[in-house]
Amino acid sequence: MTRVVDTFPRRVRTLDPVFITMRDGTRLAATIWLPRDAEERPVPAILELIPYRRRDGTVFRDMKMHPYVAGHGFACCRVDIRGSGDSEGVLTDEYTEQEQDDACEIIAWLARQPWCTGAVGMTGISWGGFNALQVAARRPPALKAIIALCCSDDRYADDVHYFGGNLLTEDGMWSSFILGLGALPPDPQIVGERWRSMWRERLEATSCWSSVWLRHQRRDAYWKRGSVCEDFSKIDIPVYAISGWDDTYFNAVPRLMEGLSGPRKGLIGPWTHAYPFLGEPGPAIGYLGEAIRWWRHWLEGVDTGIMDEPAYTTYLKDPHRPAHVYPDHPGRWVRDPSWPSPNVTAQVLFLNSGRLDAVPAIGDTMRLRSPVTAGRDCGRYGGYGGEVPDMAGDQRREDGLGLCFDSAPLAEDLDLLGAPVLEFTLASDLPFGTLTARLCEVLPDGTSTLVSWGALNLAQRDNREHPLPIRAAHPVRARLELNHCGRRFGKGNRLRLALSNQHWPVLWPQPGLPTFSFEPGACRLVLPVRAPQPGDGGEIFDEAEISPPVPMDVLEDESHSRLLAVDAGKRRETLTLSSNHGRQLLTDRANETWARVVDEMSITEDDPLSARLDTGWVLGYRSADADAETRSRVVVTSTATQFRLEWRLEVHERGQLMFEREGDEWIDRDHL
Repeated sequence: MTRVVDTFPRRVRTLDPVFITMRDGTRLAATIWLPRDAEERPVPAILELIPYRRRDGTVFRDMKMHPYVAGHGFACCRVDIRGSGDSEGVLTDEYTEQEQDDACEIIAWLARQPWCTGAVGMTGISWGGFNALQVAARRPPALKAIIALCCSDDRYADDVHYFGGNLLTEDGMWSSFILGLGALPPDPQIVGERWRSMWRERLEATSCWSSVWLRHQRRDAYWKRGSVCEDFSKIDIPVYAISGWDDTYFNAVPRLMEGLSGPRKGLIGPWTHAYPFLGEPGPAIGYLGEAIRWWRHWLEGVDTGIMDEPAYTTYLKDPHRPAHVYPDHPGRWVRDPSWPSPNVTAQVLFLNSGRLDAVPAIGDTMRLRSPVTAGRDCGRYGGYGGEVPDMAGDQRREDGLGLCFDSAPLAEDLDLLGAPVLEFTLASDLPFGTLTARLCEVLPDGTSTLVSWGALNLAQRDNREHPLPIRAAHPVRARLELNHCGRRFGKGNRLRLALSNQHWPVLWPQPGLPTFSFEPGACRLVLPVRAPQPGDGGEIFDEAEISPPVPMDVLEDESHSRLLAVDAGKRRETLTLSSNHGRQLLTDRANETWARVVDEMSITEDDPLSARLDTGWVLGYRSADADAETRSRVVVTSTATQFRLEWRLEVHERGQLMFEREGDEWIDRDHL
């Protein structure tokens, strides 16, 4: 149960709007929460810099978080990125050099304020986590520490664009959202009469960002920019990296723990893409108290004991049945002194004929040719929690569409913490293909729960930047690292490794249907087995607390659905994900906002070239003279050699179409 707190050690005041002028004259809009007496007793500042409209977008979480932290002696500064919300300029892409330049200027500005001690931290989730890491690598003098949540050190490896060298359908979904979001106007109450000219400037700069992302299908210089793993040594300040097992970005936490050399901590909970004090599935934690301990230690020099505790904290899930929605995950918190952990050792199992065994055994050649519909029960690429049915369901259908290798029933509980690795040899009858591996826990009744998965575009088996086709009918040896996991496999249950060579609708299918051949005993699965420790399962975090949420009237409730339609005559499957995020009137600022999205993914049996993504958002906003609704749509299809990207943006003012733009582009496929 989350507790609402409205009394803090220091009374809080809010400064809104605050305009911070960049060296080129562009003014960026901010909201600042700080103690009322900060000019007499200066405090450290904490920056969050994101494009999601601070007054009507992220305000729903901001008000629960920033006043709370401010009340404990900090100045929390939430800034709209250039070209977003109420900030001037235009937003042209993710994680630009301009964005990082602006961040460094904002940090210097914060450090100069009379209410600031000169010490600044930076934090954020998702986009804000990415740029916190990127700005840390720039080493602005006043930046002393960061907390980076649900983000990645490697923009190509596991952001929303590519995974394992394969195109994610999430790329088009994300592009559609940004297309509509970027076309909303600033708030006339904040920017005054300039709101319409600022809006027009944004609209004239409109483009579909997938047009850029689809032109970088390998890990080239575009993705290296902003990927701090290119040189971890550039980050010399303390980093707290946080994510959740039901999110997409948890792999970055152990990579940062291993790659960074300075002070660092890692935390992975059971959550989806959310701050841990709002964490779903639960349990949520007292994250704000944890963050305050971190900031006190590194921004004020107060020994809070946080660095005396084990560096790597994870939530080890207990066995449970699969579901598309979870209110909570059963499990326990465990702590390790570092990552890699001395408590984790490797256990090797060989892929024999239908079995996972401790020793290899010869047998008949095994062949794999999955239908294009394999993957539909594996959930979304990352989830958003709450009532959104994003999680993977029972894997029995998926298991039946691939090659399965089962262990014997476990004689005792088995804890895994880390990334399972598949070392494999295969031959393909086509010069391309993707191998997908899923690690599942199988209950005695046959129920199969997805624990971890990974995929590898075989053209990128040796190098993400320089793909090479495979030679048909020639053995390919490679290594596939599955996602990190923290999971207890229960006594009497079985481990199952399931292989397939399709994973729709998460991954875009290759242009053909290859058949892979495997020899029994020639492949092996390496499991990261964690030995239970005396302190496992103890109470680590306090109860979640928040400051009072933004006052609002709910005009329309939210609702979510996941519908599968199978046209048996046409042999076509269509998966439709619909989310109505409701309509809210923010009564303290007279803003009204609404949002809904439909993602439709369809494919015809035996035809990978029939894959189609059709994703569309409706976003609305009213404030003073502004009354706008944007309708964005992105459609992706493909031939054997090209992707087709079709997109359209409509902007309506007071119900009348006032702006439209569209594009239709063909982009060559590059080894995927």
